[in-house]
Parts: sequence; C-alpha cells; structure tokens
Amino acid sequence: MHYTTLGRSGLMVSRIALGCMSYGDPKWRPWVLSEADAQPFFRAALDTGINFFDTANMYSLGLSEEVTGRALRSMANRDEIVIATKVFYPMSDRPNMSGLSRKHIVQSCEASLRRLGVDAIDLYQIHRFDPATPIEETLAALDDLVVEGKVRYIGASSGHAWRLMRALAVSDHRGWARFISMQNHYNLLYREEEREMLPLCHAEHIGVIPWSPLARGRLARPRASSEGRDTGRARTDAVGQRLYGDRVDWAVVDDVERIATARGVSMAEVSLAWLLGKPDVVAPIIGATKLEHLATAIRALDLELTPEESNALEAHYTPKPMAM
Repeated sequence: MHYTTLGRSGLMVSRIALGCMSYGDPKWRPWVLSEADAQPFFRAALDTGINFFDTANMYSLGLSEEVTGRALRSMANRDEIVIATKVFYPMSDRPNMSGLSRKHIVQSCEASLRRLGVDAIDLYQIHRFDPATPIEETLAALDDLVVEGKVRYIGASSGHAWRLMRALAVSDHRGWARFISMQNHYNLLYREEEREMLPLCHAEHIGVIPWSPLARGRLARPRASSEGRDTGRARTDAVGQRLYGDRVDWAVVDDVERIATARGVSMAEVSLAWLLGKPDVVAPIIGATKLEHLATAIRALDLELTPEESNALEAHYTPKPMAM
C-alpha cells in the first residue's frame, strides 16, 4: 500500500479509501450489503493496508456508521486508522434534522460518535455547502468540535470553488480550524473540477479525495454493458442517471477499453490509474460490493500510464453542466 498526507496536515492516509455507503441496510438501497456481508470487505481492506474509511450519517440513515464502527473496532488498531464521516443531508423530514446549522452539526456529530463507537472522528466533512446557514455559523460549530476533541480534522465535499475559498478565508480570518480536504465528483467522464476547484485545492494545499472515481461503473465496463444497465445497481441508480444521463462521452469509455486491452489489465485499473496520477488527488473513494473491486483498486496503484495514454484518455472529453 502507498500512503501520503491529506492536504496540509500530518494525517497519513492510504492512497485508496474504502467508501462505506455500500454497507448498512439493503432496505435503504437494494445494492447495499448487510452487516454480515460487509465484514469481508473491511477485513480485506485492512489486510491490504487500507487505513482510510469514509462513511456518512445519512448512509442507510445511520446504520452504515454502526456497521463501519463495529467492524473497525473488532478488526483494526484504532490509532492507525482514519475514520471519516459527513453531515448535511436529512436524517428525517422533521425540523433541525438537516443542513449545517450549529444545532444540526453538534447533535449530528454526537450521534455519529455514538454510532461509530469512537471518542473522536478523524475527518468530519460537510456533505454539501448549506446556502441557508451563514458560513460563519457552520465553521464556528466545526471549530468548537475540534477544540473539544470530538473531531480531529474537518473537510468539505462537493460545491462551487468560490464557496470553498470563502470558507477558507473566514477560517483564516477567525483563526478557526481549516478544511484540509475536498471530496468531490471527479473522474474521466466528469472533469469540470479541473476548471476552478482543483487549481484552488492545489493553491491552498487541500487534499482531493474524489467520489465516484469510476462514474458509477461506466468507466469499469464496455459501453454496451453500461447502456444495457447490466448490473443491479445500474438498473436502480437514480443518482447515476442524474449525474450522467445521456451526457456520457462514450469515446472516452472506448479509449479506456482500448488501453486496458492493450495493457492486459481491467478498465477500472486504467481509469483509477489516470485519477491517481493527478497531482492533487490523494485517495479515490472506492465503493466495493465485490472483493475484486478492492483488488482492482490496489492493482491500479502500481499502474503508471504513459503521457500518450493519458492524453488519449482526455482527448474526447466534452464540457458538462455541474453535477454534484
């Protein structure tokens, strides 16, 4: 396993993060694995050296955190691993159960600590920016959690670059804890982050931990398979349809397949190798529902694309509307 620091911090993380949205309650999403079925994935991740685990309070409405916490408490040395979770999305349809108000942040953090069964969350992320709450209120609440020792670092996930820059400026001005990471939507089929967000992250030393690195599987299989929705998740994935719909650059997928065939590796390895080669990308978030998904991601760490291959993969990209 390869390790690096996350942003401008001393926090050491594996260059692959296990995304835990896939583990929890199958009633929440049909492709989610039950706790018993999830256990081998935590074991395999730890055995390969992965020490970075990402979840959120809204995944399976809290059960993902419970499953993640129980697995890691029983299998891992807590001092060596990094547990990340998030706050923003609704936990119910009742008042004060969503957003980034001080009340919701604090009560959500305390609930996440209970569900995870830990004393502190290593990386606490805002799942989205909240235009209804002053950023000063949000950042002050997060800073208090850091000062109290309930949270060790804070991060952001998906948003406009100007919102992230404003948040950083407010934190710097007030002397508050600063975001060290950005978990954003970034892959070969969605590269809009290269316009403003990635240059900002580079300038401000923000670690990039992309979600959907394989574009909900579209970069891991030939075009015909994706268009035919050959997997159970693809057939029920409304979010994937919203993110990509009919806006897929299929020539990019074809180029991934061509290079993978020539190299004798999988399409997923090529797609992840391209992402891992970007200078500010720290650790793609890998959602694994088959053990081979993890093994593929590990192999991608040692696959180095040539400049000609990278250029070919990027050549057929067309601009997209923002999709978060």
